[in-house]
Amino acid sequence: MENHQTQENNHPLNDPWLSQARPDAQGRVLWLTGLSGAGKTSVANALTRTLAERRISSTVLDGDLIRARLNRDLGFSAADRTENIRRIAEVARLMANAGLVVVVATISPFARDRQLAKALIHPCRFHEIYINTPLSVCEQRDVKGLYARARGGEIAHFTGIDSPYEPPAAPDLTVDCGDLPIMQAVQVLIDFLLLPDVG
Repeated sequence: MENHQTQENNHPLNDPWLSQARPDAQGRVLWLTGLSGAGKTSVANALTRTLAERRISSTVLDGDLIRARLNRDLGFSAADRTENIRRIAEVARLMANAGLVVVVATISPFARDRQLAKALIHPCRFHEIYINTPLSVCEQRDVKGLYARARGGEIAHFTGIDSPYEPPAAPDLTVDCGDLPIMQAVQVLIDFLLLPDVG
């Protein structure tokens, strides 16, 4: 019995920081949305590393990786984009139910799809984070040249060029990543998680 209690006390989800962030110590989903090149994945990866240092269980669901694997059967029609988000939300929901902090990094350009994700995951566990980076900065960061190819007509339905991005009307948090260093952006997210009404 004593060993069992010791294991429970040492469990990462019993970390005092997590208890302060959310008293019931349940998982939650941080849904990072923004243009390609905005910094979503960089911020997500840095955040989960910081959480790991605090012994808090977390994971990243990267939109590009999921499209290349789980959702490789989907294209970029409106229906396929919605299905892409639905599948990501279902995976995020399962992980959050298991107690993880799930950081989703995906463009998710349409407000209706983000609302679908929120409804699937549960409004109390879903936090919409707008990674707000100007299009001009995103294009400067584009080492793969995707924006240039989209402007040249080589890539169709590219968000921000010939397909719209609908910025969140009332996100839970906006992080301006135009000139903000990654670790400062992470600190903004950490501070957000510590708010008493988060979750």
